[in-house]
Amino acid sequence: MLNWVEIVIRSFIFLIALFLLTKWLGKKQLAELSFFEYVTGITIGSIAAEVTMGLERHIMHGIIAMSIWTLFPIVMGLISLKNKKVRDFVEGKATIVIKDGKVMEDNLKKERYSIDELMEELRSKNVFQISDVEFAVIEPNGDVSVLLKKENQPLTAKDMQLKVAPIKEPQTVIMDGKVIDEPLSTIGLNRGWLNEELEKIGVSVDNVFLGQIDSYGQLTVDLYDDKIQVPTPQEKPLLLASLKKCQADLELFTIQTESMEAKQMYNHNSQKLNQILSKLTPLLKT
Repeated sequence: MLNWVEIVIRSFIFLIALFLLTKWLGKKQLAELSFFEYVTGITIGSIAAEVTMGLERHIMHGIIAMSIWTLFPIVMGLISLKNKKVRDFVEGKATIVIKDGKVMEDNLKKERYSIDELMEELRSKNVFQISDVEFAVIEPNGDVSVLLKKENQPLTAKDMQLKVAPIKEPQTVIMDGKVIDEPLSTIGLNRGWLNEELEKIGVSVDNVFLGQIDSYGQLTVDLYDDKIQVPTPQEKPLLLASLKKCQADLELFTIQTESMEAKQMYNHNSQKLNQILSKLTPLLKT
């Protein structure tokens, strides 16, 4: 067999083997690597490259070596799940580098982090002054986690005692001009409803690059033709306006009627609707 033909065959074999072994290792290998996983990944790749180009080497020897290097971190991972000492040794521990707005210089040197690198990490998290930081640690993967002091944290709806609407995962129902039926059925809708919503905004499915339905049942679309202006969903503002009109009408009826019984009924229902509005307004304005 010609050398170049054998290299092509070996490359395809090891490409498939690497893909399967990486899938076996799990998604963590594709995201945040510990030092041990980093070394393992480099070694597996080196073995694959060596056996691919080393025509005198047997393919099975390379696959066996790669399998061992893949199996070992899996076994160590299972052991680490049950033993914290092993987990700390293999994956490392977080190191405190800022506490109460003060830099822990010894810990910073221990991790071989310069103050410039630390400031760079803080700036990437929109923190520009160390005194604003309550607590910061270097994670085992090298990332820096930051907790701002309470007075420097952004206000939340809870801090302001505001009620906000719960948000659920939006469902993607159109992608690349094609309707996806599964997410539609998940939220209890169908193509008939979707076609009606598209007709309201005057677009066709073929021209929709991406279409999503939020937790309130509102459809938002991104079109292939960016020059076309799509109106924003109006369901919630219209519902809020209708409720306010009903409440105003009840107050008007209370003033206009001469019947005391009717006046009490209108006034009672107006107050009830006003209470409902006070609860719904924060939800319908979002």
